[in-house]
Amino acid sequence: MIRERAYPVEPWHVREMQLDMDVLAQSESVFALSNGHIGLRGNLDEGEPHGLPGTYLNSFYELRPLPYAEAGFGFPESGQTIVNVTNGKLIRLLVDDEPLDVRYGELLAHERVLDMRAGTLHRDLHWRSPAGREVKVRTTRLVSFTQRSVAAIHYEVEPVDGPLRLILQSELVANESLPPQSRDPRVAAVLESPLQAEEELTTDDGGQLIHRTKVSGLRVAAAMGHDVDGPERTTIESEGYEDWVRTTIGCVLKPGQTLRVVKYLTYGWSSRRSLPALRDQVGAALAAARLDGWDGLRRAQREYLDAFWDAADVRVEGDPEVQQAVRFGLFHVLQAGARAERRPISAKGLTGPGYDGHAFWDTEMFVLPVLTYTQPSAVRDALQWRYDTLAQAQERARTLNLEGAAFPWRTIEGPESSAYWPAGTAAFHIAADVADALRRYVLVTGDEALEREIGLELLVETARLWRSLGHHDRAGRFHIDGVTGPDEYTAVKNDNVYTNLMAQRNLRTAADCAMRYRDQALDLGVTEEEAAVWRDAANDMHVPYDAETEVHEQVEGFTRFQEWDFEHTPPEKYPLLLHYPYFDLYRKQVVKQADLVLAMHWRGDAFSAAEKLRNFVYYERRTVRDSSLSACTQAVLAAEVGYLELAHRYLREAALMDLHDLNENTRDGVHMASLAGAWIALVAGFGGLRDHDGMLSFAPRLSSRLEFSLQWQGMRLRVDVRPHQTTYSLRNGGPDTVVELRHHGEPLRVTSAQPVTVAVPPAHPSGPQPEQPQGRAPLMHLPERMY
Repeated sequence: MIRERAYPVEPWHVREMQLDMDVLAQSESVFALSNGHIGLRGNLDEGEPHGLPGTYLNSFYELRPLPYAEAGFGFPESGQTIVNVTNGKLIRLLVDDEPLDVRYGELLAHERVLDMRAGTLHRDLHWRSPAGREVKVRTTRLVSFTQRSVAAIHYEVEPVDGPLRLILQSELVANESLPPQSRDPRVAAVLESPLQAEEELTTDDGGQLIHRTKVSGLRVAAAMGHDVDGPERTTIESEGYEDWVRTTIGCVLKPGQTLRVVKYLTYGWSSRRSLPALRDQVGAALAAARLDGWDGLRRAQREYLDAFWDAADVRVEGDPEVQQAVRFGLFHVLQAGARAERRPISAKGLTGPGYDGHAFWDTEMFVLPVLTYTQPSAVRDALQWRYDTLAQAQERARTLNLEGAAFPWRTIEGPESSAYWPAGTAAFHIAADVADALRRYVLVTGDEALEREIGLELLVETARLWRSLGHHDRAGRFHIDGVTGPDEYTAVKNDNVYTNLMAQRNLRTAADCAMRYRDQALDLGVTEEEAAVWRDAANDMHVPYDAETEVHEQVEGFTRFQEWDFEHTPPEKYPLLLHYPYFDLYRKQVVKQADLVLAMHWRGDAFSAAEKLRNFVYYERRTVRDSSLSACTQAVLAAEVGYLELAHRYLREAALMDLHDLNENTRDGVHMASLAGAWIALVAGFGGLRDHDGMLSFAPRLSSRLEFSLQWQGMRLRVDVRPHQTTYSLRNGGPDTVVELRHHGEPLRVTSAQPVTVAVPPAHPSGPQPEQPQGRAPLMHLPERMY
């Protein structure tokens, strides 16, 4: 685990003051750079030491076998794993005749800074070789938001105590050695050296490698070129072999002189394009990068991020750690989706190999809500990716003897890649999650073209899934049986409340959309009768409720399940799934992550205020948070029902998940859902943002101050929340522009001409503070001046 405050608290930077070898892999994830297409882990420039090398291209994967002790009909036969592609980060330095390696000699100073406004990773080091020669190195790395295929490194070296002979070796390396990624020898064999060489080219100042995966047949090209500024007699030469290309730069530096090298990197991949086409693509991208030069790339990066932060920044008063963390989260969420362009946003983005690089429902229900209100163009692309995989989802539904489309629990390209049915295929709620992400995007942006062109079909096919998956009983109630909700500790049960309520909205949204676009709906075979059947199913949807305990049941019968023995569950036995059989978990009242509570967030319109309070308290005592997805949702509901201090504790847990490595798995990449969750906890929790019925609404409650901006139908709405009042203002639009919203249930009209300030009613929670399972309370300390 990264020790507390490993990184000084700064509003716009994550700064590492010294190199800690014990958490090298974690820091590589924290300092990863990406644009949604290219991902570079924050490995040291010289390549070693490393925790986990990593260079990734979105959706570039290798197929691998899925092992089963006992196979069954409908089980996926193969999975997909993201591949570590050609590494272009490597820049090795020989000082006189000794390689710069921080494990040898003496590291006199070392600092790395992730600059979230500039979009760069900067490194300063001062090293003394075993022979006593001192050198200073300054590097700055970026992955361009404006040139999708481009990354660049600015590398400077200067001597400290006398002339030095320097040899700089800049490389492209494919099939670099990695730590074991699987205990299954069949899987390990596939992932070891997955790239097969096809072409190698060298130029005077760079080169290019083209490879192909052995099983999936995907082709990848990587190219590099260098601009060199050094003393006279600086030499440059290149050499290449099938798995590596090296450009070597040599010079003698005197005190006061500096060697400056700019390394341009370009990447491309395709499953269809020919080798010459891909070669030309990365060559053209390299020419474009060199045309702009380092200064141009860096200037464009800053301009891009200035525009993003102007529309998306969140300002928090009273907790500087959360202020840093929410910006860190927004930056990584942006990096994951900005230039994904019809590719998925995976659970770890492009920061590490965690979850095999797969996308889950996390994308639609955690990441996309944030991007919808801050960078909606990325959401459009993510929805287009789901649409591009629709045929595979339809085929999966047919395999399962269902109608419509059954989207996969985990995937890269579209096929189901989960080998575990109860927490995979049975989690059908992902269909409604996709539909809800689409509904929200259209509502916020007014993008009727996307709704008509792809949205209608997505809604129709997901609605058909629910109608075929569910059924009416003798009393006319509609049930969805044998499914798994967000809580993976309560699997394959009947009438999961989250699933049923999200499916209900999916059915109604599909019916409404089909009636708006009747001609297009008819082309899809949708009749008025079918739309009416969807509405009937939605209206008759069964939502389990226990009248005795006066709470909603997460699934039918949940409140009669045996209670989990939290008192005799020692701390070292968490997470439970690693220490107890699923048989125990599935039949008891223990919740891995917010499920019924998540339903109260996204379908809060289906619950009364009193029901929310009772439900929250009941499930709080049974939720162990063995998932990084839980804390932000518990923060949202804690704030809504009035437990502001508890909400703040959950906010801090979500926000600091990766900066403090709370789940001890940041080494595999940062958690996109939890990073997005910091924004959700602040804006939806303390800001009270909801969009249930097509109208923007807020119910802010906070003991300090919170400011945030939202994009809403082409306008920028600014919300300034203070303890006793909130100010709403529009930052663009003409003098007649009006946004209608609700503030604590009361209608409000905001114009661009005049901000509107209204009072915030006090929060009055009923009863004592909710209890958590023994030893599972959020322990994050709070700043002294709060509440």
